[in-house]
Amino acid sequence: MAEKILVVEDERNIASFVAMYLKNARYQVDIARDGAEALQKADSINPDLVVLDLMLPDIDGLEVCRQIRSTSDVPILMLTARDDDVDKIVGLEVGADDYLTKPFNPRELVARIKSILRRSSQTARSSRPQEAAMDHGNLRIDAGRREVTVSGRHVQLAPKEFDLLWELLDHRGLVLTRDQLLERVWGYTFAGDTRTVDVHVRQLRRKLGDDCPVATVWGVGYKVADDAAVT
Repeated sequence: MAEKILVVEDERNIASFVAMYLKNARYQVDIARDGAEALQKADSINPDLVVLDLMLPDIDGLEVCRQIRSTSDVPILMLTARDDDVDKIVGLEVGADDYLTKPFNPRELVARIKSILRRSSQTARSSRPQEAAMDHGNLRIDAGRREVTVSGRHVQLAPKEFDLLWELLDHRGLVLTRDQLLERVWGYTFAGDTRTVDVHVRQLRRKLGDDCPVATVWGVGYKVADDAAVT
């Protein structure tokens, strides 16, 4: 059965263009023209992934993302018209898994969707023990509950923030480039936009706070020398 993609986009030419490429890639595609329709279809058709435009005529994309995420773990790829880190950070904060800036290459969109879905499927089948947990100083990360605490304080992380933190702590002492992190956490097997790693890292550092040992250097538990991340 082909995986279902819900495309939330009010610009008809963009929606049709994206739908054509996704159908050529053998996905089922449904289109929503505004936020209200997006929420209704997200609930009724149970998509495998949502492509969500940030700018919608009624409910903005951030609120749509927030409401979908409150009831579902469906992967969400957000489209933003501006190359603005603020939009990206807020989008990731409310639960988007990734973002793509307009104008974009439709082939890259399809490649990212494939990567997100593959990673989502791998996570669902992950051999990581559900009771697995890691401690680092006053930081504790629990894989089963997908919970993070710092000195007993609960830290709310978006799905990809959690996965990135786990990956970094699981490879303490190793050198990981941004491209390696993209492949390990996001599933990209091509040279993706490495800025998404930096955006997630800044969010992690802010959320964990200065009293967390892995937040005392640039990033979260890793320093950057050229393109290398050292945990």
